[in-house]
Amino acid sequence: MRGMFPMAMALAAVSAFAQDVVQLAPDHVKVVFENDRVRVLHFNAPGRSKLPMHSHPAYVTVGFTTDHSKYTFPDGKTRDERTKANGVTYSKDMTHAFENLSDTATESVMVELKKPGGATAAKTTPDPVKVDPKHYKVVINNDQVRVLRAKYGPHEKSVMHEHPASVAVFMKDGHVKFNLPDGTSQEVLSKAHDATWADAGKHLPENLGDKPLEVIVNHDIRRL
Repeated sequence: MRGMFPMAMALAAVSAFAQDVVQLAPDHVKVVFENDRVRVLHFNAPGRSKLPMHSHPAYVTVGFTTDHSKYTFPDGKTRDERTKANGVTYSKDMTHAFENLSDTATESVMVELKKPGGATAAKTTPDPVKVDPKHYKVVINNDQVRVLRAKYGPHEKSVMHEHPASVAVFMKDGHVKFNLPDGTSQEVLSKAHDATWADAGKHLPENLGDKPLEVIVNHDIRRL
């Protein structure tokens, strides 16, 4: 009987580890959109709240709040983590439990990557970081994703550049005009904390608003 108890506990633990956080905490985690490459989640948990053990594939987190969090891993180890508002982090696939150690709510967008990297990175020409370094900075660059932070002042515009397929997370409300290579244009009204998907393509963005615009652009650099 002694030998069966640890085995039963291990089987129960494995089952728990495989849980999807959306099914586990539907009040706090919502699917914004999903396709064959990514699943984008909106995470909002009250102060001092907890989430049981669950699993993620590799993912990028775009945080909107200043947080103090505790993560507990399957081996019993724990990690305290402090992050600032507007921070961006990358995590490999993992299983953990979560606890919000702050008295205030935590809010973020999580971009889960569905397929493994390691393939040839998609090339973009012209690269926004090279042709417009005033507005585009690299935040994360690895064999899974390349994450850029784009900042535009009121009524500022870029130059024509290209992005691979990407997820854009808007940090502030915005009114953007995208001028396209064929001479047409598209205008987009976005709300802070919105997340959108865009296929690969070229454009020339222009901030039509009277306030600064900030966007986190998560490039899927893998050629799938």
